[in-house]
Amino acid sequence: MDALWSFLVQWFHTVGLASGSGVQVSDKLDFPSLLALAGVLGWASGFRLYAVVFLTGLAGVMGWVVLPHGLHMLQHPAMLVASGFMLFVEFFADKIPGVDSLWDIVHSVIRIPAGAALAAGALGADSGTMTMVAALMGGTLAATSQAAKTTTRAAINTSPEPFSNVAASLFEDGLVVGAMWLATTHPLVFGLVLCVVVVLMWIVTWVLIKFLKAVFYRVSRLFSGVPKAA
Repeated sequence: MDALWSFLVQWFHTVGLASGSGVQVSDKLDFPSLLALAGVLGWASGFRLYAVVFLTGLAGVMGWVVLPHGLHMLQHPAMLVASGFMLFVEFFADKIPGVDSLWDIVHSVIRIPAGAALAAGALGADSGTMTMVAALMGGTLAATSQAAKTTTRAAINTSPEPFSNVAASLFEDGLVVGAMWLATTHPLVFGLVLCVVVVLMWIVTWVLIKFLKAVFYRVSRLFSGVPKAA
């Protein structure tokens, strides 16, 4: 396994897909850059945990980014194979109406602690206090994006056509990739954008919860046979 992986990495170097000199995240990047890395790992985990794990590990292996010590495990071949497989499964499950909401509910207990752990691994390698701060930040961001994603998909699933699910899922795929690129290349810009996005997510989640409550109330009255009030 290790020999095969070494061969693949060497081949990537040969064809120019891997870089011999990555960005030194743990030593050369300043605190705002590390904060942006922790933020994007936590926030994006609420959307696409397996994509975050796979892409981060792949970036480390390819030399695009030199990962902090707390994230080195993501570069292990076994972790890349496992996260890549789960990414493949999630890519299709997330585009099927009904299945996407069930997938989100099941993963609500996984994404939030995973987002906290990834953020802690990115930011808190040298300090127990910073590890706790990063974990709280990553978990909160993951919970925010998870809540926004779950309520949005539940609202979309009130429509019988499947195309909106596919469009929303593809948008989320691109959003995660774009956010990770922005965080590693323009961390200050990412920080400003993230603040705005988080506020918008809180607003959207609140509005959609009210909408879903109204839908549930109408459906329950319909099946219970209670006549509408005059």
